[in-house]
Formats: sequence, C-alpha cells, structure tokens
Amino acid sequence: MSLSLYDTLTQRKAPFVTEEPGHARIYVCGPTVYDFPHVGHARCYIIYDVLVRHLRASGMKVTYARNITDVDDKILARSKENGEDPSALSRRFTEAFWQDMAALGNRSPDLEPKVSDHLPQIFEIIGTLIQKDAAYAVAGDVYYSVESFAGYGKLSHRTVDALLEGGSGRVGDEEARKKRAPADFALWKGAKETEWGWMSPWGYGRPGWHIECSAMAKAHLGETLDLHGGGLDLVFPHHENEIAQSEAASGKPLARHWMHNGFVEVDKTKMSKSLGNFFTAREIFAKYEPEALRYAMLTVHYRSPLHFDFELDAESKPSRFPLFDDAERRVEYVYTTRERLLSIDPSRIVDGGEVPTALTTFAKDLSGALDDDLNMPVALAHASEMLKQVNELVETTRRKKGTVARAAVAAAESALAALGTALGIGEQEPTAFLERVRARRVRAKGLTEADIDAKIDARKAARDAKDFARADEVRAELVALGVELMDGPKGTTWRMV
Repeated sequence: MSLSLYDTLTQRKAPFVTEEPGHARIYVCGPTVYDFPHVGHARCYIIYDVLVRHLRASGMKVTYARNITDVDDKILARSKENGEDPSALSRRFTEAFWQDMAALGNRSPDLEPKVSDHLPQIFEIIGTLIQKDAAYAVAGDVYYSVESFAGYGKLSHRTVDALLEGGSGRVGDEEARKKRAPADFALWKGAKETEWGWMSPWGYGRPGWHIECSAMAKAHLGETLDLHGGGLDLVFPHHENEIAQSEAASGKPLARHWMHNGFVEVDKTKMSKSLGNFFTAREIFAKYEPEALRYAMLTVHYRSPLHFDFELDAESKPSRFPLFDDAERRVEYVYTTRERLLSIDPSRIVDGGEVPTALTTFAKDLSGALDDDLNMPVALAHASEMLKQVNELVETTRRKKGTVARAAVAAAESALAALGTALGIGEQEPTAFLERVRARRVRAKGLTEADIDAKIDARKAARDAKDFARADEVRAELVALGVELMDGPKGTTWRMV
C-alpha cells in the first residue's frame, strides 16, 4: 500500500499510515437530515466512497463510519415550518439520503451511527470535560472553554481572533451573555420541556452539533481515528471544535490524518442550502442518469473547487447542465463499450495473438493514480485510453476475417471490471442502462420510440426500393431530431445524441 494523501493539519501530502497495519478506521461526517442531499453532498460522499473502494481493492481492511445527524436545530426549525414531528422528519430525510446514495453508486458504510442513539456517550464526554475544567455549565447549558485548549486553531491554521470573525453570527445575544468568552461553543443546549429534547445531567435540552461526532467516532472507532474526513466547510468550526473537545477529553490525537474535499461552486460561490443556490441530487436525476453525476464529480481533483453551471429556458428555469451532459456521454461510452465487447462473435476469438498494453496495465495505472492523493482525473485519463483499446479490439473482429486473442478479451473484461470496482463507473447491466438513457432522451424531445422506429422503417423501405434520395431525406429528419443511426450486418440500431 503506497497511498499518499494531502493532510489538512500538516498542509502537505504524506503516506497514509494506519495505527493497526492493514486496517483503516475512517470516520466521515454525514448529513444533517432536514432536506434532500444536494450536489455538494453528492460530491463529498462519492469521493470518500472512491477512497474506501481503493483501499479495499489494495487489500486493506476498512471500517468506514459515516454518521447521521438526526438531532439538530435545523431539523427542529424545518419541522416547525412543516408542522411535522422532528424525529419523523429526520427519519424521512434519512431514508431519502440512503436512496440517493444508492442511486449514485455509493456503497453503504460499515457503520452509520445516529446522534439520537448516542446520548449516553455524549453525556460521558461532556462530564469528562467539565471535570477537567475544559467545559462549564451555566443555566442549563454547557459550554466548551476554548482558552483551555492550547492547540485551538491548529487544523484551520488561524488564530482564535481570526476564527472568531468566521464564527460570528452563529449565536444569539442570550447565549453570548452566558459564555465566558466569545469563542466558547455549546456542548449542551438547554430547552423547554415542551420542546424536542432529552433529559441530561445538566437539565432538559439537546446536544450541540460538534460534540455529537466526537461521541460517535469514539464509540465506534476509538479515541484516535486513522482518517477523519468531510467537506472543506467543516474545517471550521466543526472539525476544529471536534479536535478541541475530543483531545481535551482523551489526551490523544483525534485523527492521524485529516482529509477535506473542495466545494461545488455556482458562480464562484459555494453551493449550500443556507445560500439557496443549490440543486438537489434528485433534480439532477430527473434529467440525467445518477452515474453521470458521479462521473462529473471525478473529473476534478477532490481538493479543487468544482465549477457548476447551467442554462435557463424561456421561463428562466434551469434546463440544461453542460457538466452533466458531457459526463453522461462519457458514461454512455463506457456502457456502449461493454455492450460491444459482449457482442463479439465467439468464432472471432482465438488462442494466441497480442494483448494491448493499455489493457494489461490498466489496473496498475488506475491504482497508481489513486495512490497519488486520490487523483481521479488521471485515473479517468487512463480509463479513456483503456476504452479506446477495447473498442479497437471490437473493430478488429468486425473486419473481414478479423480475430482477436482470447487473452486480449479477458484483459478487456478485467480492465472494465477494475473501472467499476475502483471508481464505481460501469457497474450496471449495459443494455438496460443504454435503453433507459435512450428512452429518457426520447421523452425529452416530446417523441416516442414508436415514432422513431416508424421513420427507420420508412428509410429501410425507401432503400429497398432504391429510392436513395428519400432514404437520405428520412435520415436527415432523424438527425434533426437528435437520432444517430448505426447501420450494421444485423440491421439498423439507433441512439439519441
């Protein structure tokens, strides 16, 4: 295992070394379930899914935990807007999150702890912090004393004063009066017993956001994680505060490695629910295959921002997303390649012969790219060359007396399988995928497949009658509708472009 990753704490790329050789314990901050996941969430969890896939493909055991924040003030606020029980709302959006992650091809984490199931662990850490004078209770609330932790700010590489500027506006006047210092943050928030909450040693209320992950990570993976990950927006305050409270309680580093992915940006501004400039994953799924969204997220290095653009229709509604248009074409090419490989006439496969280098080295090239700070764009470049070689292999069998080596076909199958295993691209049944894409594009044009088949039949009839001018006219009509015809020995097939 030669994986190197950029570490947010040290600000340099370094070998990923686990405490227990051959076993990686990874904790990624999961969603706060009060709405549907947006494209920024999709990017985050796709990236960590690829990381886990790569580690496992390299032979490492991985225990991957991704929490569900089902207790939060945002959930309470949304439930009041909807007139819905907050616990019911969080359950509903948890189910939606699971559905969207599955649609994106993300494998389920090994552990998915929920805040609501970890109140005793939260109480334990808060109690330890109070005993160590790292936290204090006041009027039903408990706050962490930032000045008690000398290393505060080490993850974000900013001073406490600078962090205060970034954290201002998060608390109301009443909370500000309770705190000993402006930088202190809530571990427990008192609430009226008529509100959503739980009884604690400090009174009725709800846990603060940051303490939740510290408690769940410790409960399931221990006091020091091999890797803690999440979006770049979590560096401060969330992960900075996690470090302060966890390390003050345990006296040990919270994580051996810190990993953060860049934002998805709209007009150079971070996509977020709070800014209202987001598209849910489901909005994209309505126009594109979920795997297109997955592919698009792999085209930019995970630490870089991913610029997201769209076009508006006559009613000023988003109608087209160039990023996903291109990504879906590329995913379609993967499945077309797989389908073509499966279509090779067995009589054209022979013993002996050459095997293209791009096929035999693909798995190694792919692994090497991911070992280098999870460089997915380079991995996709290797995939592009591999797919080109597979298609050239197929074309060889379609020439007169053309044959290919049995070993070459096996290498092509192995390479395509490696692409699916490592990146989660091309794992579906190819014919079903291609038919689904075609059907959706046909509907988007206001057509039916029967309409197109009728025109293709008319073209065939014209050609059979040697009326080639009419056949060309029909073909031009189909091209104008976005239909691409492929004439072959078994007849004419078509796809929407």
